[in-house]
Amino acid sequence: MTLSSSDLQKTALYPLHIELGAKMVPFAGYSMPVQYPSGIIAEHLHTRDKAGLFDVSHMGQIQLLGKPVAELSRMLEKLVPSDIQILKAQRQRYTVLTNEQGGIEDDLIVAHASNHLHLVVNASNKKADYELLEKHLGKHCQVKLLENVSLLALQGPLSAKILQRLGADLTTLPFMGYRAVDLASIPCMISRSGYTGEDGFEISVADKNAQALARLILNFPEVNPIGLGARDTLRLEAGLCLHGQDISKVTTPIEAGLEWVVSKARRFPDGLQSGFMGDAVILKQLTAPPAKKLVGLALEGRLPARHGNFILNKQGKIIGEVTSGTFSPTLHKPIALGYVEVGYSKPTTPLWVQVREQKIPAVVTALPFVPHRYYRL
Repeated sequence: MTLSSSDLQKTALYPLHIELGAKMVPFAGYSMPVQYPSGIIAEHLHTRDKAGLFDVSHMGQIQLLGKPVAELSRMLEKLVPSDIQILKAQRQRYTVLTNEQGGIEDDLIVAHASNHLHLVVNASNKKADYELLEKHLGKHCQVKLLENVSLLALQGPLSAKILQRLGADLTTLPFMGYRAVDLASIPCMISRSGYTGEDGFEISVADKNAQALARLILNFPEVNPIGLGARDTLRLEAGLCLHGQDISKVTTPIEAGLEWVVSKARRFPDGLQSGFMGDAVILKQLTAPPAKKLVGLALEGRLPARHGNFILNKQGKIIGEVTSGTFSPTLHKPIALGYVEVGYSKPTTPLWVQVREQKIPAVVTALPFVPHRYYRL
């Protein structure tokens, strides 16, 4: 069912998007800006060169409370393959919620917020994620889906300098660090992370302060507002998966090239299950490769591949399917992610992609397409 404009939820920044001339589209039940007047390519390149401000308030923010963090971490480990107990205060990590078949229910960020765990989950899954957490953990701790809280993402090489001008010295905050800061006297929770491959920050702030903070950030000439269109091209260049397209309930972390989310401490060499949802399937795939793997593809010409396009071997046999594709503004060529039979997953393997009536030459390419520039101490 398609929601009408009146049924769509609006973030606290909706009036600002309209004021800035954004093109609004339905996304995950919200009216969200897909682009501003400068256009997706200009927004993409500005983020790579300077700094871009994204409204990602449609994402879900969930807290696990009521127990010591060590106990909360042990409980969460029943649902994720990562070692959460080793997470230090003011640090966060990427992981996935898995199901009994080893599939990915969602990918998320987990932060150790001193006296609780703070989770950021995907917009389209936040209700389902909350219900899953409540079902499995609700008897033992408080599971709280935050309301009246916005999430802004400031991404790009000048991001730290912008926030420093608003009063936050972030030189000692590493990639995946997390802390409370005041930005121009506005209290925020900030993490050094994002979805672009660039240095950047995600800023959790009360709805009542979100528009004032966004305006302060946008007052700097180095910062432009950026929509969902450029967010997608940026994350694809960075080789980052989108749940519902590149990863899903029927793809495992191993198939998706996310082996690293399965912490070594949770891989039992004697074959014992390590105690997380879908562990038997996932641990088996660590030693016996699955039938398919997610790969990067670089295409010839300028015609981009799209979700659902078939991937063919040199003999014309269908051996996979594209999950995401775009024309890369940075590389000036089409790029894509897709699943292929594991025998065709080695980088430099020549393939074809069926785009409309054309067969486009493509080559398997190591990810990311554009090198990450995360901040390291």
